Amino acid sequence: MPELSTALLGRIAVCFALGSIPFAVVSMWGTGVDITTFGSGNPGFNNVLRYSKVRAIFCLIGDVGKGLLATWLFARPGVIGVEEWLFGMAAVIGHCFSPWLKFKGGKGIATAAGVMLYLYPVILLPCVMVYVALRFIGGRKQWKERGFIASISASILFTILLLSRESMQMAALGVALLAFVAWRHKRNIQVLADPTASH
Repeated sequence: MPELSTALLGRIAVCFALGSIPFAVVSMWGTGVDITTFGSGNPGFNNVLRYSKVRAIFCLIGDVGKGLLATWLFARPGVIGVEEWLFGMAAVIGHCFSPWLKFKGGKGIATAAGVMLYLYPVILLPCVMVYVALRFIGGRKQWKERGFIASISASILFTILLLSRESMQMAALGVALLAFVAWRHKRNIQVLADPTASH
């Protein structure tokens, strides 16, 4: 575990600030629509997609990009260690608990994908393919919570691949990230389990 120096804490704070930029809100500028009250109320890609594909793509690029940027800015070249994970997780937490949204926010999948795009691009690729395939199939079959199903399935696959390829320390961080993502999706899980639950 790295020493939590003032410099490291400052870098983590910058990553949190980058992650806190609510691109779902920014993507809706000019529409008069408040994404936090529209649809599911979640300020993330899936909810923006309910309104506009073009705006959802902008949101996705922004959310993935801020996770990638936060990690790239401070990661040590050629090193994947606890510090790099801390930078990425700070961005994800900033997205989920944004001070711009009264410490509320999205569910962190896209921002986490941006972090992993920097840290583990080879592992991420098949997970993205699974996500896209499940979104397509879910759309055709009209699955309830298809965005959640695709996201959590890709996250589980990523964690399995990480467990098979990396050290126990890095794998443990991957499991922690998966647990956090699952916790952020607890409402989706409730809706799948009980159709009468509010979204």
